[in-house]
Amino acid sequence: MSASIIVAFITGVIGPLLLLFIKNKLDKKTEKPDMVLETLKVSELIMTKLEHIKDEFKCDRVWITQFHNGGNFYPTGKSMAKFSIMYETVSAGITSVQSNFNNIPVNLFSRSINQLLENDAIEIPDFKDETVATYGLKYIAEDTGCKSGYLFAIKTIDGKFIGTLGLDYTKRKTKLDMESINHLQQHSASIGGVLMTHLNQ
Repeated sequence: MSASIIVAFITGVIGPLLLLFIKNKLDKKTEKPDMVLETLKVSELIMTKLEHIKDEFKCDRVWITQFHNGGNFYPTGKSMAKFSIMYETVSAGITSVQSNFNNIPVNLFSRSINQLLENDAIEIPDFKDETVATYGLKYIAEDTGCKSGYLFAIKTIDGKFIGTLGLDYTKRKTKLDMESINHLQQHSASIGGVLMTHLNQ
């Protein structure tokens, strides 16, 4: 077989096949991840984390809210800031509150959200103690049977406030020590990292 036939064979047959192979490899690398699959993976990670928090701190309900766009104002068309409980785990016999907190306007909880924005945490060891600031959350505690509650801001690495981690104690009043509060703030930061990785995909 002559050299010219070999060159023609390589350029005419193998060349296009090689280009097709390289293109397929590059396409797979630039393919966007499957949205449903990624959401399920993140949900599993977050739920495992919430179960761990519930067991570690012996609370009855653990939940995460996330801020989101919730429609538009009339007549300006400006987006409304709202939040919803996106993840929740409860102990046996404890009522879920997730369906009660869906598309809630941020302004209805401005006192507590401002406190979290500025100080990263709200500690309420006893909702019935009049000397403890409850930031407008007392009536919610009464409705949900919460005796003690702890909330932590979930923020991105660059400080954007994207949600809240909440722990509810419904069976007994519970005062967490500073070591526990610090540990929960670390959990909150870790959750922020997982959520932001998901949101950026």
